[in-house]
Amino acid sequence: MSSTPGAPTGRRHRVREQALEEILRTARRLLVEDGPGAVTLRAIAREMGMTAPGLYRYYAGHRDLIQALTAHLYEELATALAAARDRHPDSRPGQRLREVCRELRRWALAHPREFGLLFAKPDADADTTPGSVAHDSSWRFGGVILDLMVHLWRRGGVRPPADLDPSWAAQLEEVREHLSGEPVPLEVIYVFVACWARLYGTVAVEVFGHLDFALTDPEPLFEHTVRDILTALGDA
Repeated sequence: MSSTPGAPTGRRHRVREQALEEILRTARRLLVEDGPGAVTLRAIAREMGMTAPGLYRYYAGHRDLIQALTAHLYEELATALAAARDRHPDSRPGQRLREVCRELRRWALAHPREFGLLFAKPDADADTTPGSVAHDSSWRFGGVILDLMVHLWRRGGVRPPADLDPSWAAQLEEVREHLSGEPVPLEVIYVFVACWARLYGTVAVEVFGHLDFALTDPEPLFEHTVRDILTALGDA
């Protein structure tokens, strides 16, 4: 029986996709076991029984590899946060945001090396600047949190600072660009960014062990921080 037209191309595509998945799995394992410095094309080729030049059929260099891994991890995290958001779709936005914050902490504690690659940026190639491969994935993650903050703003409870420095305006414009035309004032976006900074900081100091000197159980501190964030967003 003759092969279906286009079948070889389809098989080649599947083989390539499987190889890309295996490369990312190997890169992630090296990251988890030995840290970001261990994630190199040569090390991955060795683990997969390939030659280093063979990997260049898939990634042009180290930056392309790290960008792909970074994008993959942001997509995984965004999916986890979206699932937490949608677990109780009829809940008010503040309760859904609380569950998203808790899921961020759970994921970070379960995946400290991956969290570190995304947010501590130990590898400069893990950046999410506009035009980078990981940029859109990072904003998908950020959008889960930001959209819930916008829902809270619509309820009218956010009280922005009255004396915001004008120099903040240009810095906050990119955030507003990702709100799909939503007319959120820059002063309110400042509140969103400040709330994110508190959330990230509280999770990061726990994940990186910087609370070990004082707390054996940081969860109450985390929950207190989330309550403060929701109060700032008008969900007291």
